[in-house]
Amino acid sequence: MKKFMLFIGGLIALMILVANIGPMIILGVSVWLLYVIFKQFIKSDSTAGKIGWVVLGLVVLSVTFSNVFAVIGLAAAYVLYVIYRSWKKEKDEPVVEVMDDDPFTNFERQWAEINQY
Repeated sequence: MKKFMLFIGGLIALMILVANIGPMIILGVSVWLLYVIFKQFIKSDSTAGKIGWVVLGLVVLSVTFSNVFAVIGLAAAYVLYVIYRSWKKEKDEPVVEVMDDDPFTNFERQWAEINQY
């Protein structure tokens, strides 16, 4: 039942991620453009150049704010990663039966603990 719920959750997160991939790309490009505009603003010596860079920065900032809902896609990607990690962890855990009454099992466990240090 747990694997089924992980599968359904992963499927929902994948659909949300695919639906928001376009806005996520635009958000990434606009953040990169803001970085470039800021660097050019710092390099500029003239007042007219600084005003031009500020105006261009405000235009790109409005594009960035219009795609803020792409953060939902980033959250879906994180949820998908957590589900994948949880699914993978269940596979890696070996199933070991420990019988407390068996002296050989206790000896092997204690020997492994001694050799660990």
